[in-house]
Amino acid sequence: METVVESNSEEQDRGGETEEEEEDDREPMKMEKSVSAFQELHLKVDELCPESYRVNSPNQIRLLAIADNFQRQYSLLYPDRKPLLLCPVNECGVKKFVSMTLRPTPTVFPELFAWEGCASFVADFLSLDPLEPPVDLPRYLFSSSSVLQNQSATCFESATLLCSLLLGNHYDAYCVSGYAVREMCLMDRSLQECPLLDTQVKGKISEEEPEENKYTVKPLREMKSRFLTQLEKKKQEAEAALLHKQKLQEETEQPPADPLRGLRVHCWVLVLSGSRSVRENFFIDPLSGNSYPSEDVNFLGIESVWNNLNYYVNMQDCRDGCADMVYDLEDIKLWEPVLYGATSKKQLILEVSKKKIMSKFTNNDEDEQQLRVFEMPRSWVSYVNISKKDLESRWPGRQEVTRYRKAKLEKFAVYLSQDGLVTRLTRYKDLDCTKVVMVRELYHQRNDHLVEREINEVDKFTTERFRRGRPFHLLFHRYTSNSTDTEREMEFSSDRGEDLLRRVESSDEMTESFEGRRDFLYCRHVVFKPQIKLSREDLESHLKIREIEKIVERFRRDRAKSASEDVAERVFLLNERRIELTYHLEDHRFIPSKRSFIKPLEATDKEKAEAFRLDMVSSFQVDPSEKPLKTLTLYQMLMSLMKGEEEVVLQVRNSKKEVQEIVDCREQEEEDLHLHLSPWTTSGVTQARSQREEMDRLDAEERRWIKEKEKDVLAPLLLRLNDTETLSAGDAKQIHQDCLSGFKQRLVEQANLIQERYEKETQELQRKQQSFQKNQLHMTKGQEKDYQTYCTEKILRINVAKKRLKMHKEAAPHKYKALDQRLKRDPRLAPHLLY
Repeated sequence: METVVESNSEEQDRGGETEEEEEDDREPMKMEKSVSAFQELHLKVDELCPESYRVNSPNQIRLLAIADNFQRQYSLLYPDRKPLLLCPVNECGVKKFVSMTLRPTPTVFPELFAWEGCASFVADFLSLDPLEPPVDLPRYLFSSSSVLQNQSATCFESATLLCSLLLGNHYDAYCVSGYAVREMCLMDRSLQECPLLDTQVKGKISEEEPEENKYTVKPLREMKSRFLTQLEKKKQEAEAALLHKQKLQEETEQPPADPLRGLRVHCWVLVLSGSRSVRENFFIDPLSGNSYPSEDVNFLGIESVWNNLNYYVNMQDCRDGCADMVYDLEDIKLWEPVLYGATSKKQLILEVSKKKIMSKFTNNDEDEQQLRVFEMPRSWVSYVNISKKDLESRWPGRQEVTRYRKAKLEKFAVYLSQDGLVTRLTRYKDLDCTKVVMVRELYHQRNDHLVEREINEVDKFTTERFRRGRPFHLLFHRYTSNSTDTEREMEFSSDRGEDLLRRVESSDEMTESFEGRRDFLYCRHVVFKPQIKLSREDLESHLKIREIEKIVERFRRDRAKSASEDVAERVFLLNERRIELTYHLEDHRFIPSKRSFIKPLEATDKEKAEAFRLDMVSSFQVDPSEKPLKTLTLYQMLMSLMKGEEEVVLQVRNSKKEVQEIVDCREQEEEDLHLHLSPWTTSGVTQARSQREEMDRLDAEERRWIKEKEKDVLAPLLLRLNDTETLSAGDAKQIHQDCLSGFKQRLVEQANLIQERYEKETQELQRKQQSFQKNQLHMTKGQEKDYQTYCTEKILRINVAKKRLKMHKEAAPHKYKALDQRLKRDPRLAPHLLY
């Protein structure tokens, strides 16, 4: 009976659709062609689909009849409302109830355990297939398994996949059919701010300075013209007002009016509170993966919601959008269910907990006596399989381009780019995105540990950030160009033994910041004499010639010393041959003690070294009760400062040299760039396997080439020629003669070597025999036996050498003739050796 009811209802549906097509010809011809093409396509793949895709079970047929009856009653009671999306056609051309298209899918990947990861994956993995026309519900709703395979989906199919993942992770999630603004339906983000713009990390570390003292003497008042100051202030205010006006115009700029506002159909996901620590209801847009409050103005109305247990029709007024919407699905006055009495998510949780408590006191027979209602059948969709490769590849084509307001965001799969680029964010100055302001790139698995590079087109500087573990322990590098004398800023990790944290240099200055040094030094500022920039070839001599004008070192307070002995600032004035010391402030003082030294002149060819005098030292002591230092103490202090000056100058030279080494290292790394292939990613394993196969192939070719070259007797002679492919007649004849001469020389040398060994063995035997004849009367039997053994071995070696020499002399002419014939048959020499 249920089957008959289903067939009658399907015939009525088909008949109704036919009558409507005959009465109303508003649908375009291209829609009919697309439908027919769609049917032809699915007739071909019909046999490949599982049986549940092609056939409806008795319960499913009954559910379709219930849905058909509900649709007719709904259209009769609410003729002004649009039809509901109840039974769309799947990829096999079979009608399926929408709730059965949801397949709760638990995952094993930690990236998909929370709703943020699921929404991000669905938004990245699927490309949008816009609804056509945008004001009508789709006729077809594919399964999530087909959607994952094609990587193309409508908003309804994307929401279905996302809701299936959330249900598998125990969220109280529902698909929502309603209306939204044009930008959300078409995934247009050209007027939205890029979310990455608010999360930029600035690589600035504030320079450490000594603590301010409220008793410090105020600086002298700067003398300025009030009239000029007022003019400058008015000019700045006018520029600020103009910029503010332009900014307001850009912010208030609205997109053109949408004639279909409130009519554009859209599908998204509703997550209700109460499960997975969700405190408030919220929406998730499956196209962007972003979450929105349930009263967001981008959502203009709701027609229905559904999950894998039931389907609910909204009975509330949506004139004000979703602002006043109540999501109590148990209230039938607000939400009309298709299946009355069916178990909801909340009831299911309550019944499970109730059964656990009452199972000890009640019999199971009572449950069987209760009235059973029609429940939602099991989903017809096969298991939704998300592989590790899908998570890594993400976007269709493994890359995605998204345009925002004055920005463009490009995302790439890991290992897609040869330089490891995974994200590129481009900021523009204008709304038309023609003038680039900044380009920010993120990298992954590079051998130089580069993580981020930011190119500022306005200020013309480049910023690079690195992971730990690279040479020189560099973490941050900002520069304007790769030349030596340029503005440059570097930051280092704490793994350096020198405790150097930061280095900032310009064409004429350099400042280094330290942390945790034993000598309490925290800042060193160097001023160089201005010079003409030299070429890179003269860089080494430039580093030696560059003269230092002044070096300023600042120290922290050392509590082990008194303030009058603890140096706070040390200044080396190399041009003036003076060294100035400023000590730390004493308690209850606001003026520090100071001391200045003048270095004596060194010895020259004509004059002796200048002697130390007291007038070379000028001191200021805050405490008048302290005794002045003795002459010897001042002299020793000056000698120590002069030695310290030499060490500081050497350290400055090393710092400048290190900067150039870092620049050269970065250039070399960019030329020899490769990626670290992670064995934990499918892309990394695939590329590692292909690289290993390529290396094995190249190694085999190299071994084969070497083996061939070893057999090639002409290889050593051809190396002397520039062009070995085209030989002249003279070169060929010369190579022929040289090869034969060299071979003949080797034969002679081999014969001489054998002859030498023969003569050597013979001479040794003769000396042994002469020695035996002299000492024969005094030798023992053992010595005589050893002599006989020695003579036997020597005679054997002599005979072998004699035989080898004879064989060599006999074989040498034949070898020489064979080589001559081989050379004449060689394709490189044969054309030129025909006599």
